[in-house]
Amino acid sequence: MTGGSPEILVVEDEESIASFVSLYLKNAGYAVRTAATGNAAIAEVNSKEPTLIILDLMLPDLDGIEVCRRIRQKSDVPILMLTARDEDVDKIIGLEVGADDYMTKPFNPRELVARVKSILRRVTPERREAQGERIVHGDLIIDAGRREVTVSGVEVRLAPKEFELLWELLDHRGLVLTRDQLLERVWGYTFAGDTRTVDVHVRQVRRKLGEASPIVTVWGVGYKVAPARDSAPAA
Repeated sequence: MTGGSPEILVVEDEESIASFVSLYLKNAGYAVRTAATGNAAIAEVNSKEPTLIILDLMLPDLDGIEVCRRIRQKSDVPILMLTARDEDVDKIIGLEVGADDYMTKPFNPRELVARVKSILRRVTPERREAQGERIVHGDLIIDAGRREVTVSGVEVRLAPKEFELLWELLDHRGLVLTRDQLLERVWGYTFAGDTRTVDVHVRQVRRKLGEASPIVTVWGVGYKVAPARDSAPAA
């Protein structure tokens, strides 16, 4: 951070867009750095980790997915992906790269700033500590302090938003949470967002946890947590 302000790294090869986004972020009180290539972005992160990264999918050297994958090997810094095509959404979030959110170009810069604020609200240490410490659900244990998920003692690595989604659902066992509620609680949106974000993250959590996934779809409503196996009634 610079002077106490959150520092945003904008990775965008189109100079006009990078300048435009930087201006709005600076007006919102953020310090801004820019990078025009994937390799430059990785070097910036290795030199000094920013508070959040805005990462374009299409870059002249490495694409945004590869940049995100390399950053995730060392860091959980929040990443907001930018894409020019709506059909790239599943590719951005669905791959195991750990992007926190995405926006499709062209976008409203005020909404971009709102998304940045929402993401940063969700990752402050105060919010993480307030989440509690540990939830045990059958063989599944989720530890908020360590940001760890284990199944029968074996760690399962989840991306930051996957972790928070699973925590939110487990923390509300017995309740059905709508997609809009999950967008607000996990992503911090106070406006109507794209609920596909929730669905793709749920698919990722289910894929990584396999049979240990407790997430059940309530068709037409949202998601809930199934009873733990050790407490389920006998067949």
